[in-house]
Amino acid sequence: MQHGKRVLVLGGYGNFGKRIVESLANLDGVKLIIAGRDISRASILRDELVRKALSATFEAVALDIFDPEFEHQLKQIAPNIVIHTGGPFQGQNYRVPQACISVGSHYIDLADDRRFVCDIHKLNADAIRNHVLVISGASSVPGLSSSVVDHFAPQFSRIDEIDFAIAPGNKAERGEATVRGILSYTGHAFKVLRHNEWVDAYGWLSPRTLFFDKEIGKRFLADIDIPDLELFPQRYPSVKTVRFQAGLELPILHYGMVFMAYVAKLGLIKNWASFTKPIFKASELLMPFGTDIGGMQINLRGANQDGQRLHVKWVLGAKDGIGPYIPTLSATILTKKLLSGELSLSGAMPCLGLYTLHDFDDEAKGLGIYHHMEQRLG
Repeated sequence: MQHGKRVLVLGGYGNFGKRIVESLANLDGVKLIIAGRDISRASILRDELVRKALSATFEAVALDIFDPEFEHQLKQIAPNIVIHTGGPFQGQNYRVPQACISVGSHYIDLADDRRFVCDIHKLNADAIRNHVLVISGASSVPGLSSSVVDHFAPQFSRIDEIDFAIAPGNKAERGEATVRGILSYTGHAFKVLRHNEWVDAYGWLSPRTLFFDKEIGKRFLADIDIPDLELFPQRYPSVKTVRFQAGLELPILHYGMVFMAYVAKLGLIKNWASFTKPIFKASELLMPFGTDIGGMQINLRGANQDGQRLHVKWVLGAKDGIGPYIPTLSATILTKKLLSGELSLSGAMPCLGLYTLHDFDDEAKGLGIYHHMEQRLG
């Protein structure tokens, strides 16, 4: 069913895009189109993959999502599926998914911006009318995070609290667009559900340390704005508290971000995103330090089916710099489901409940990614 299908990856040579292209490269009969503004980088990756004699075929194209002719160019390419990795999504409008709907292409993105993901339903009627599926947030959050919560939810009669975190290793490859997205909300207020009340939290404030496991150890964390903070209270109605944090492994980088957040909160700097390039270059100088082990932790607290207090702790770890693959696996899983016909929905929606934790395990095989769970009663 996938023979002759065309999959276009926007930002296909970037930090996440190239990993998606590599993950799909063994699909027989599929053409992978590596797209972005820099045709030379797209061509270099295409040539590397062609030399490996993989099952898929490859094409490199120059494509700028901000070009007034973008929709026309997309129509000429005629992809069956478009995977949008060209962040940061903070501040982006819906021109890319709208263009995909217009030309009849399914759309998947790796967005982690709260408004971009949570408001994607505004395109639902158009997507249904054109028989396409538009999925936003096919990444670590809310894609993987919701799959984990869904997996353990049947153990609970009531989930009261979801407290989760992501902690990348300092040596793991990172992209400038990711850094720009993080800086855009550093020190800025956003709403979170705490003890059944919506209150303000601030990006990169409320720092703490959290133990993951023996491999990952303790990591520094701070509050981060993500779609899950809004989506999870809707999806799991009994929840009274949803908390998400992330952090940087090196204290100098992590507490540098915390300091920058205080400066922004005081109004001395309006938006740190304008300083992305020097901050990114400074962080690159410190890449030889720290480890290449990253982790994700999800804590669920509530009552089990017998009414007893239950705490489930789930930890995922990624060794050998594999961490940047994790945000890409949701998009890879969903692309394969669309190509095989297993996923036949139409409409526009956040990436919630569209694949299982078992699907994730199947896709993550061989990557050096592990996860484990422990639970406590009382």
